[in-house]
Parts: sequence; C-alpha cells; structure tokens
Amino acid sequence: MALNVGIVGLPNVGKSTIFQAITSAPAEAANYPFCTIEPNIGIVNVPDPRLSKITELIKPQKIIPAVMEFKDIAGLVAGASKGEGLGNKFLGHIREVSAIAHVVRCFEDSDVVHVAGKVDPLSDIEVINIELAFADLESVDKRLNNIGKLMKSHDKAMKAKAAISQPVLEKIKKALEDGQPARSVELDDEERDSISDLHLITLKKTLYVCNVDEEGALEDNDYVKAVRDFAKKDGSEVIKICGKMESEIAQLDTKEEKEEFLKEMGLEESGLDQLIKAGYSLLGLNTYFTAGEKEVRAWTFIDGMKAPQCAGIIHTDFEKGFIKAEVYHCEDLFNLGTEAKLKEAGKFRIEGKEYIAKDGDVMHFRFNV
Repeated sequence: MALNVGIVGLPNVGKSTIFQAITSAPAEAANYPFCTIEPNIGIVNVPDPRLSKITELIKPQKIIPAVMEFKDIAGLVAGASKGEGLGNKFLGHIREVSAIAHVVRCFEDSDVVHVAGKVDPLSDIEVINIELAFADLESVDKRLNNIGKLMKSHDKAMKAKAAISQPVLEKIKKALEDGQPARSVELDDEERDSISDLHLITLKKTLYVCNVDEEGALEDNDYVKAVRDFAKKDGSEVIKICGKMESEIAQLDTKEEKEEFLKEMGLEESGLDQLIKAGYSLLGLNTYFTAGEKEVRAWTFIDGMKAPQCAGIIHTDFEKGFIKAEVYHCEDLFNLGTEAKLKEAGKFRIEGKEYIAKDGDVMHFRFNV
C-alpha cells in the first residue's frame, strides 16, 4: 500500500521544482505555463529510523523501506473544468491520487512570471478550488440525473446502493454550490462507499504546501500566515517548503551532507520529510515491519486495520488463510536486543484475527491456503 499524492497548483508556483527536488526525478521546470502535460511520477523511500535500528539487530540480507509516490500534475487555470488549458485531462489525473498537495506561491520574485501577474496565494487557492468544485458538481449532477434509472434496476445491490447514495449526493451538491468541498460533508463508511466510484476530487484530503524563499523557510511571512488561516477554516494542514533550497539539498550526495546543510540553514528536516509525515497523518497511515534473515521490510497500513488485513497487504492469500500473527513492538526489540529476550520478557505475543495492528509492530504471519 503506497501513499499516492498528486502535486497540484497554478502554473509557475514551483510545483515541478519541488517535485524534482524531493524525488530527484526529471520533471520539466520552466518559466512558462503548461510545461508539464503528462504527470511526472516519482517514487521515494520513506525515511524511517526504526528500519535502520531493526536492521542493526536482525542483520538481514536485504532492506526494503516503504515508498511514497508523487505525481506532478500540470498547472490548472481558471476554466479548467470547462477544458481550458487542457483542464479535463489534468482533472482526470487528479482523480487517480489518494491525496492532494496543493502548492501555492508565497514569495516575491520579479524574475519568475506569475500566471495572474501578482502573488496572491488565497486567490490562487480559490481559482483551483473553484475548478475542482465545478468538476465534482458536474459528476454529481450526472449521477443524480441517472439515479431514477438506478433505483428501478433489477439488480438489488445496485438499487440499494442508489438509495443510499441519493441523499448523500444531494448533500454534497449543496455543499459544492455553497463553495464548500465535498470533504466538508460528514459521511459514514456506508455513505462514502456508495459514491466511491465517482472519485470526487474535493472529497480527497488536501495539504497546502507554501513554496517560500529562504527567509520564509525560517519565519512565516504574511503570505504563509494567510494560507494557515485559510487552511484552519478548511480543516486542512499546511507545510512550508523552499523549492530553491530543496533543489540544493538534492544535489548533495550523502545523508550527512544533507543534515549538515539543514543545520546550517536553521532547519530541522527537509521538505520531503515534512511531506511524508504530513501525508501519513493526512491519510491516517501507520507502518508495521516484517523482519528475518532474508529481509527487513516496512509496510504501510491504515490506522485501525486488523492483523488479517495487514497480512493481506503482503499477499491476498495471507489474509484469506490467516491463522495467527506473531507480534512484538520494535521499541521492545530496541530495549531488549533479541527475539529470544523478547520471549523471555513476555513481549513476544501470538495474536488472532481481531488484533488491531499498532504503528511500529513487527509481525510474522501464519497462514494456510
């Protein structure tokens, strides 16, 4: 289960620069709109110091970290929902991601052209959000227009799903017409499932990424403060990244050099680390580990998953034939040093189908297919 994040924003806000820096993947970054047409994709390892500590004690042949996928989606413009700037194609790319990182420009630079002719992050956010809302409204209207046919279906499951989805769609339509995203409507799991096939964009969790200059990286400027105030009302998170600085970090060869650079700049962590942490928090994700002589590996799972579901992330057969899980927590391994001592201390447990996995668990699954 990889975390999949789409990087969106107006043209020339620094999306491709940030994407290229954090993923070290080739993304065309230029001082003109629409230099990105097809989404660039970058896959990065999720930094997790616990993986290194487990490896020091288990000493495997192979180490496999969890990964995070970024999609650099072309800049949207006003009218994108009606096809402006190849908008329909770009909106389709956004529907495919798990969460959205909305990059907004929060710095002044006369050498970098802004598509609107001035730096105004709240205006930029409004343009993007309106286009996403229009796109979702069109999808909702189409489904509501067809709901009568679905309610008359001979397929009982389809008919039942349509009955559940109708009031949900009506609530979402009202929210969109009032300028609110679909995620502002409270839905239970059944209601959310009834409209999941629409892949509504404004239902996705959103993180606002303020692209700042070096001064802004150290202290919030007025642009960043305005974005934070907006995001608080929107129920979204905000992080700051200096695209220029991240590009310089990406040129460094070793982890030590990067850490030294951050220290000299007065920063505690890189933009990539911030993005990954925020992404995990946004989607309610955790990490469990499998550890043995052949490999130590990190696996991403959704908070609240039970042991069989976590086993299914490795392979569907593991979930189907789940018998039990051998479990201990990585912190107990760090404190005691070996699995033998974990067993002696009663920290090595056998858990059944109802066990809810915890972040940092090390698990070995027993199954029979």
